[in-house]
Amino acid sequence: MMRLLIIRLSSIGDIIFTSAAIRCAKEQIPGVEIHFLTKKSLKAVTEANPYIDHFHYHDNNLAATIASLKAANIDMVIDLHHNFRTFRIKKALGVTTYTYKKLSLQKWILTRFGINLLPDTHIVERSLDPLKILGVQNDGKGMDYFVPANVSLKANDIPTSHQAGYIALVIGASYATKRMPVEQLQQLCSLIPVPIILIGGKEDQPSGEEVAHTDPIKIYNGCGKFNLHESALLVKGARMVISNDTGFLHVACAFHKKTIAIWGATTPLLQVGPYYAASDLQNGQEMYFNAMVPNLPCQPCSKYGTKKCPQGHFACMKKHDLHFIAQKAMQYYQ
Repeated sequence: MMRLLIIRLSSIGDIIFTSAAIRCAKEQIPGVEIHFLTKKSLKAVTEANPYIDHFHYHDNNLAATIASLKAANIDMVIDLHHNFRTFRIKKALGVTTYTYKKLSLQKWILTRFGINLLPDTHIVERSLDPLKILGVQNDGKGMDYFVPANVSLKANDIPTSHQAGYIALVIGASYATKRMPVEQLQQLCSLIPVPIILIGGKEDQPSGEEVAHTDPIKIYNGCGKFNLHESALLVKGARMVISNDTGFLHVACAFHKKTIAIWGATTPLLQVGPYYAASDLQNGQEMYFNAMVPNLPCQPCSKYGTKKCPQGHFACMKKHDLHFIAQKAMQYYQ
């Protein structure tokens, strides 16, 4: 039996990107025992994943993390994070390791000079590359997100006005330049004639209130009212999903929902856009639309996003064609 350790410390979206690699390794390597290491603060993202046999959590004490991993008698490491901490872990374990290529230089050249040297390969597929040595191949089933069996939404968690169908609008993101401003969100919601549930964390609640205030019957502010899994169930229950470049965009893809991705500082050129199972895309079915402001030479300006627009104009968000996005959303809503 091989004890295989897969490492991805953060973030929500990046951990979801690794889900295909975890599943394929478990299903394709005979007798393998899958160990997974992530940050303790992100435990919920994978806690219900049936393809993981043993969970390990890093809680800012690298020595303790290494001691725990040594006790697990790991045979091989697949490093899908690739930073200084994972280097120290691999060195301490002293076993065979295979590491994901982050292509940081190519990303820097793209965001700094607008020259794209990145391969046309989604990060989900590149996460599978280190496993090829073990004969693992992409099974084409897309990404996974698992909600624990004991988590559910109560009937009164969703307004009666929304129970016959709604659009999930994810308004949060890790950095300001990946978030559509409140004014644009308000305009977009005014153009959508069906119920909307806003999804985000507690930090997004004030913005959500501003948006919902424009039409409190049609727009329900769910920001900060639900935990990660409950919010994921709201995404799962939606007719379609509109989202900034953030983790819930990929939760929606894992649940086979049609999506509109709203791009600002980042773009699909970074190979982090919507990614679906091959079966979702059969017969040319359209599952997603990447909403971008055309012909912006400054985009993408960052691989992660920034606190404010480096150019000061924030055109990548403020100049979106909101009428077209609303029309596309209603096409997907049907």
